Parts: sequence; C-alpha cells; structure tokens
Amino acid sequence: MPVRVVAVDVGGTDTKAALVERGGAVLADRTVPTPLDGARTPDLVVDLVAALVEELGDAPAAVGLVVPGLVDERRGVAVWSENLGWRDVPFAAAVSERCGLPTVLGHDVRAGGLAESRLGAARGLRDVVFLPIGTGIAAALLFGGRLHAGDGYAGEIGHVRVGHDEPCRCGGSGCLEAIASAGAIARRYSARSGRPAAGAEEVVRAATTGDPVAIAVWEEALDALAAALAWLASVLAPEAIVIGGGLSRAGALLFDPLGERLALRLTFQRAPRLVPAALGDRAGCLGAALLALDSLRD
Repeated sequence: MPVRVVAVDVGGTDTKAALVERGGAVLADRTVPTPLDGARTPDLVVDLVAALVEELGDAPAAVGLVVPGLVDERRGVAVWSENLGWRDVPFAAAVSERCGLPTVLGHDVRAGGLAESRLGAARGLRDVVFLPIGTGIAAALLFGGRLHAGDGYAGEIGHVRVGHDEPCRCGGSGCLEAIASAGAIARRYSARSGRPAAGAEEVVRAATTGDPVAIAVWEEALDALAAALAWLASVLAPEAIVIGGGLSRAGALLFDPLGERLALRLTFQRAPRLVPAALGDRAGCLGAALLALDSLRD
C-alpha cells in the first residue's frame, strides 16, 4: 500500500483534515469547526485531531498538524497564538502519544508556502514569498526551495510598520495587518461609513462603484501592501510573491494596482512577479501532509 498520512490544518474558525498519499493525492477530506473554549482549547484540539485520524484512518504512517501563531517546529511546540489563546503547547508530543503515530507540527502559513512551492503556483521557483492575506497577514519565506523559519519568528510581515496610526492586536500601532488585512479593510470601512461590511470583497466592490469611503480604505490598504512588498523585494529579492488568502479573490482589482504601486517604489531591485495562489484554502492542509511525508524520509 502506498504511504499515506493524515494532515490537519487548525484555523481560527474551521479545521481542515485530509488523508493524503505520497505524491499529493487527496483520498478523503473533512472540514469541521475548531473547538474553542478558553484554556481548554489545546486539549480539545488534540481530541479533535485524534478523532479525525481515526475517522480518516486507513493505516496512516504519520500525522502532519499545522497551527497559526508562533510555532517552534524543531521542538514541536505551539509557542503562542493570540486568536486561539494558547501558549507553549507541545502539540507534536501530545498528538503522537494520543494517536500512536509520529507527528510533525508546523506553522500554517509556512506549510501553505511549502505546498504552493511544490504543488501550486510557485513550482519551479527557488526564491519565493507566499503571502496569504486574510484575517491576518504573515509570510512564508522560501530560499533555495527551503523554508526559513527563524525559530518560528520569521515571516511576520504583518507586523512591520507601514506609516499609519491604527492600533494593532499585537499591542503596537502602524502595522501592515491593521490596515491591509481583509479583516482590517472591512472593519475600517464600517467604522468610517457607519455601514457594516460583510468582508473585504464587499468593500472592493463598493470602491469600483465610486463609494468614496471604500475608495479611500482600499487605496490605503494598497499603498501599505506596496510598501511591505517593496521591503520584501529589497531585502529578500524573491523571484515571485504568491498572494493567497481571501483578499486574493479580488483578482485584477488587487493585482493590477498593487503591481503598479510596487513598481513605483522600486528602482534597481529585482521586481518580483505577483502571482495568485493556486491551492486556495487547501494549501495549509496539503503542506501539513508534505511535512509528515518528508519526516518519513528522514
């Protein structure tokens, strides 16, 4: 029987799981709500992973688990997650003990970047940044085809100051995430207009119809993103920046003006291609599978 692993991607709202065969074929998958209950959340997540492993089953050789926040992959520890409310959780050891299977813990965005580099939009490229823009903003950095984790701290581009005064959930102000994440775009539009926005896509559509508040919020987000991408281009010189997350669904309304703004900020630097992600919300789960499969080769 071909080698198979169970991959689990724990998100702030939903958890995605899949039974994946070597080569990337998905044999079965599930999406369920993430159990959130304060201090009990880590234990509930372990329970959920165990239940998903048992349900998907079919003699998996290992488990790949990815989570948001700060993750120390070498120790298998979820160091911190503001959204999920945990700190220093040894998920790799806990899931391995519970399921009786080797377990690899990874970071959701870095795992997504790994999947895009092998299976998605960044195939064939060696130096790439994967930048999902959703509720938050973080980046996966791949140099020479290898992920750079920085002991779990690398890629926090969402918390680089980009020249504004908006407070950020990290405790600082002026962060990219506080003005240009999908969540921030909807929140800032609602605050300025007095009208609720279901999401960033609604704000982008309103901007195209001439809504002055939507136009201002959207242009501020684009300017902030261009500043951050110029920083990435100047320091890391990636061949491409693969943009995913909910905001990428804006398509040309995002990529065209963002590319123009980025070009204006660059002089001699290598200008990265801006590429839409190919794997959508499956990237983290597929990346978790790749981490587990790679661990079986070691």
